Amino acid sequence: MPSDLLTATDLLRSVFRRHAAGVAVITAQGDAGPVGFTATSLSSVSAEPPLLSFGVGTGSSSWPAIAAAEHVGIHVVGEHQQELAATFARSGADRFAAPTQWREGPEGVPVLDGVIAWLVGRVVARVPAGDHRIVIAEVVHGDPAGSGRPLLYHQGRFRCLSD
Repeated sequence: MPSDLLTATDLLRSVFRRHAAGVAVITAQGDAGPVGFTATSLSSVSAEPPLLSFGVGTGSSSWPAIAAAEHVGIHVVGEHQQELAATFARSGADRFAAPTQWREGPEGVPVLDGVIAWLVGRVVARVPAGDHRIVIAEVVHGDPAGSGRPLLYHQGRFRCLSD
């Protein structure tokens, strides 16, 4: 379809399908247990103080816990974890059931095993942005020492880097 016939919403979606993005899983501890979702909106915001951001839909099942959480987990997913990323992206999935391996981490945040890096952030802001909120968190804990290469999302599919 010619771009001049697309709605602004369809145009945005079409262009961002062409934008390769790193894959992250965001987690939090909710009243009913751990929650999490796959995100491609992870971004570094500031080095001093160390801030990051991600978007979350207000209609998502994870939003109520993220809306109330003081701390969140941010996990950089590796190429070897396509199924984990798919599980956390799937609506209605029991995301923390086997085969997902996780533990309670700093500040009570669920930390996923086997990721290439993870952070725990203290939520400092939730900024309204259409049908989403942009969550800004200050990094307070983490581990960058996992192994592997990052998983990417492009053209509606998970992808691996190639040299």
